Amino acid sequence: MTDHLDPHLEPLRTLLGRTFRGEMPDDGRVAIDISRWERALGGRAVRNLHSVDEGEYGGETIIFWDEDAQAVGAWYFTTAGFRTRATLTFEPGRVVSHERVTGNKNGITEVRGVTEIRPDGTLHTRAEYLKNGEWVPGHSGVYREDPSAEVRFR
Repeated sequence: MTDHLDPHLEPLRTLLGRTFRGEMPDDGRVAIDISRWERALGGRAVRNLHSVDEGEYGGETIIFWDEDAQAVGAWYFTTAGFRTRATLTFEPGRVVSHERVTGNKNGITEVRGVTEIRPDGTLHTRAEYLKNGEWVPGHSGVYREDPSAEVRFR
């Protein structure tokens, strides 16, 4: 098996083959998000599967080099029935995303997010949503590697 990865996706290599357990504060409780990162399509893409609270919600993302756009792109499909199309940029230790949302029942049409890959191996995420025409704070979380955690879908 080869470990080839499209050169445009190299900033994600450190995540490949790893599973993380994230804690995300949500309305007075803490939601648990399990996130698994994999090399996909012979290294032409990266796949992320995640599930929140034992599969109450989840999704799958395919990240790839979009030759036409000359940018790293991503498609995200969810168990809630909506999907997003994103553009990703990489900064030292950070992945920055801007997503266009289709089919969200809560009025969210865009998401801006940042994932920091910290030297201690943790991931820190935060997002904001364009909801009903106004940018509002979204989810945030701290993720630690947990090889025993499993992504589950109901």
